[in-house]
Amino acid sequence: MKKRNIVIHFLVLLMLIATYAACTSTRGEYVDDSVITNKVKALLAEDDFLKSFQISVETYQGTVQLSGFVNSQQAVDKAGQIARSVKGVTSVKNNLIVK
Repeated sequence: MKKRNIVIHFLVLLMLIATYAACTSTRGEYVDDSVITNKVKALLAEDDFLKSFQISVETYQGTVQLSGFVNSQQAVDKAGQIARSVKGVTSVKNNLIVK
């Protein structure tokens, strides 16, 4: 009986550790994505050429998605270049549309 209780406690402890580890990695990814999004937004707002456009930025697992309307292909290219320059960005989906 005593041996059985030890095994049960051990298994419960293992499940708690696994659950904590899973939650920690998810929380870390969320923080990294929000940091990337904020850095990209800040750099776009600082750029004299792009600050007049409303460019939406979303990040999921290091992939940055840019969306909105700009007035030239040069603006599309520059926004993509700025997004790629941020540390942690793995790829950029540049969905900006030239109007």
